[in-house]
Amino acid sequence: MALTHAVTRRDFVRWALATPAAAATIESFLPQLASAIEEAVKEYPLIWLQASTCSGCSVSVINTIHPSIKNVILEQVLPGHRLILGYHGTLMAATGDLSLQAARDIARVHKGKYVLIVEGAIPTRDGGIDGTIGESDGKPQTMLQWTKDFGTDALATLAVGTCAAFGGIPAAAPNPTASKSVSEVFQSLNIGTPVINIPGCPSHPDWFIGTVAKILLYGLPKPTELDEQKRLKLFFGRSVHSRCHNRDYLDEGIFAEEFGKEGCLLELGCKGPFTNADCPVRLWNGSVSY
Repeated sequence: MALTHAVTRRDFVRWALATPAAAATIESFLPQLASAIEEAVKEYPLIWLQASTCSGCSVSVINTIHPSIKNVILEQVLPGHRLILGYHGTLMAATGDLSLQAARDIARVHKGKYVLIVEGAIPTRDGGIDGTIGESDGKPQTMLQWTKDFGTDALATLAVGTCAAFGGIPAAAPNPTASKSVSEVFQSLNIGTPVINIPGCPSHPDWFIGTVAKILLYGLPKPTELDEQKRLKLFFGRSVHSRCHNRDYLDEGIFAEEFGKEGCLLELGCKGPFTNADCPVRLWNGSVSY
C-alpha cells in the first residue's frame, strides 16, 4: 500500500535519535509502573481458626474447582483483589508458635482489615479449657481466647460449617464441653464484629468463595441480604424442596416407599421443605450430584 504522507530526511533522523531515549525512559519507568499496579491491588489477609472440627469444611474448600484453591490464595481471585491465607493450622507449612505468631502478626498489622474464618464449634466450659491451640506465656491458650482475640479486631467473621454457625455435633446434647457457635460466643463476650454464617456439613466451596467475593466487591452484606440466621439469601434464600428434581412427584402425590424407588422422599425423612440451600442447582462433587 502506497504511503500517503512523505517523511523528510530531517524527520526520520530526529525520530531515529529519539527512539533509544524513549526506550530507556520506558525501561526505567516499567518497575515504577509495576510497583504502582501492585500497590493498587487490595490485599485481604485471612486468619482461618479451627476449633472443635473434623476439618471437613477445610477439605471441602480446598476442593473448590472454579476458581481453584491455588487461584484463591496465590493469585487475584477478583480483579484488583488478592486473598492472603496468612494462617491455617492444617494447611500451612509452619507449625507450633511460629505459625501462631504469623496469625498474631496479621491481627496486629492489619487490625480491622483482616477476615477471621472460624471452623468448628467453640468449647466454653471452664473458660474453654477443653479445647486449646498452642500456648501463650507458657500456658495453653484456649480456642475461646483465640476467637476473642482475633474476632474483636476483624473486619468480619465467617462461621464456616454447621458447627461454627450453629454448634453442630460438638454442641449436641449432652454437650459436656459447653460448645457454642461463633455468634453465641460473640454475644456472650460482647464482640460487635459482624458474623456471616456459611453452614453445611461440610459447607459447599462455592458458598465460601461466593461470600468472600461479595465482601471484596461490595463490602459487608446489608441486613436485608441476610436471613434471620445470618446466612446470605443469595445461597440460602430458598428451600431445597422448591428446586428439587423430585418436586413433581410431590405435586402428583407420588411418594417413595423405600430408597431407590421412584417418588418424593418426604415420607422417608427428607428435610428438603424445611432446609434452605441451593444444593439442587449448585450441585456437589464437581457438579455431578447433590
